[in-house]
Amino acid sequence: MSLARVAWRAARVVVHALSGLAQILIRFPRLSQAQRDLRVQAWASRLVQLLGVELQIRGPVPVEGPLLLVANHISWLDIVVLHAAHHCRFVSKADVRHWPLVGRLATGGGTLYIERASRRDALRVVHHMARALQEGDILAVFPEGTTGDGERLLPFHANLVQAAIAAQAPVQPVALRYLDAASGAPSRAMSYVGDETLVGSVWRTLSARGVQAQVLFGQPQTAEGRDRRAWAADLRSAIEDLRTDPPRV
Repeated sequence: MSLARVAWRAARVVVHALSGLAQILIRFPRLSQAQRDLRVQAWASRLVQLLGVELQIRGPVPVEGPLLLVANHISWLDIVVLHAAHHCRFVSKADVRHWPLVGRLATGGGTLYIERASRRDALRVVHHMARALQEGDILAVFPEGTTGDGERLLPFHANLVQAAIAAQAPVQPVALRYLDAASGAPSRAMSYVGDETLVGSVWRTLSARGVQAQVLFGQPQTAEGRDRRAWAADLRSAIEDLRTDPPRV
C-alpha cells in the first residue's frame, strides 16, 4: 500500500479515536449502560472497517450475561474485534489506564484493571469480577497473560477463572485468528509479541491489505465441579480445537 494511502487511513483512524473520546466525555454521562455498550460496539465495528480488516464471526454469539469470555491473545486489536463482535468488559493490566488516549477509551469501555505483580490486587479483581458477573455482565479475559505469536497457545493462568466459579457463571471459549483473506494463511500484520513495538504493530496493521479477523465462539461451559486449574486447562483445549476446526457459521 502506498504511503499516501496509509497516511489517509491513519488520519481517519485518529479522527475516529478522538470522536470516541468525545462521546465518552460528553455523551456517556447522559446514557444508560445499555446505550453505552451499543455505542462502544458500534465504535469498535467502525474502527475495524477503517483499518481495512474484514471481520468474520462464527459460532454462538453471546446474547446476555452473566458470562465470562476466555480468549487467546495475539494483538492489541483483539480487544477491538471482540468489542465489535459483542460488547464486553475486559480485564487488563493496570498500566493501560495511563496510556495516552487508549487508556481513556479503555476506561470508557468499562475495563477492569489489575496489577499483575500483586497477588492481593489479583484477589481484589477476582472479587470485583464475581460481583460484576452476579450483576449480569459479560466479561472477557486473556488467560495467557500476554500476547502470543498466533501459532501456538501459551499456558493459561487460572486465577481469573475463579471469578466464574464464585459467581456460578458460565464461561465461553473464544478463538481469535488473523488470516490473509485471499489465501487463508495466518497473517502476522497484527502481531504484537516479543520485541515488537506497539507503534510497529499499528503501522503494519495500517499498511496491511486483505486481512480477515475471525472471532470463533465455542459453546459456553459451566464448572461442573472443576476447580479453576482444571477448568482453565479444558478451556485452553477448547480454544485450540476452535482454532484448528472453526465453526462453520
